[in-house]
Amino acid sequence: MSDSESGSPAKRLKLDEGNEAEISKTQHYSKLTTEYATSAMNAVSATIESEVPLCTKTEDCWMGIDEAGRGPVCGPMTYGICYGPISGKKRLEGMGFMDSKQLSEEVREKLFKKIKEADDFLGWNVAVLSPQDISGHMLGRVNYNLNSMSHDCAISMVRRVIEQGVQLTELYVDTVGKEDYYQDKLERLFPDLKIVVTSKADVKFPIVSAASICAKVTRDHVLDQWVFAEGGDFPKIPGSGYPGDPDTRAWLEKVIDPVFGYPGAVRFSWSTTRKLMEEHSAVVEWEDDEDEADNPSVLSFFGSKQKAAKMRHKFFQHAKLMPTFEVL
Repeated sequence: MSDSESGSPAKRLKLDEGNEAEISKTQHYSKLTTEYATSAMNAVSATIESEVPLCTKTEDCWMGIDEAGRGPVCGPMTYGICYGPISGKKRLEGMGFMDSKQLSEEVREKLFKKIKEADDFLGWNVAVLSPQDISGHMLGRVNYNLNSMSHDCAISMVRRVIEQGVQLTELYVDTVGKEDYYQDKLERLFPDLKIVVTSKADVKFPIVSAASICAKVTRDHVLDQWVFAEGGDFPKIPGSGYPGDPDTRAWLEKVIDPVFGYPGAVRFSWSTTRKLMEEHSAVVEWEDDEDEADNPSVLSFFGSKQKAAKMRHKFFQHAKLMPTFEVL
């Protein structure tokens, strides 16, 4: 079983109660710039979106959804959408879209530029799920796996577009997990939409191909310009970020810290990461706390003064590390 498929489905509250993935709480940018990729925003998830074309509020529209970066051990997972009037289908087909994974980086960049220049009839949106959030969800007490994250993220993005006034009537999605289950889930939530969930949707439908371009190019930008919130002189993240990439593997072995493990660009929840940490990290012996700490006096809960909370270094905040004891 691969890293991206590991973990049982999370126990989640019903989506119609407004409990989508945390991407629904992220920030929005009107245009894709390097602002996200060159700031401490690397440490959190965010949404980057275009302006909404006026024609999409008066004409029936279709929308495609695809993702990039599911399998890599480094960097974020990105979820892209692209939407526009159905009447512009032939115009979109003439722009030359196809699955972004089959294209060179140079061609992807040119196609993404075309999407941005076609702002009179195309809108787009990319959700960036940070590696810290991915790891935090997957390593939590209740496992929240990648399929659940992807589904919830897509649902949140569809709702976002509808809230913006887009006259959405058709939805095409590159499947994550079982097609029938995913399609039934979406149809229950959006009964007024024509929905098609299928594998290789990025090859079958140009609107999904465009979404794939948005997702892939955004991930490439973020990874290429990653700013390490931990500070220090970390070498640039090389290669594709996939565990099987020799350059990525060499980078992982070079940057590992024997005490703190990896910087926030690395997904701690991947088996590749865990194995390398077991091989290269320092051995830690955990001693039992003293009885007084385990069994505090009842009077201790009624103290008149409390110690002021100490500010923790940003390294510990971004790595989601919590103190287990205090050195006096």
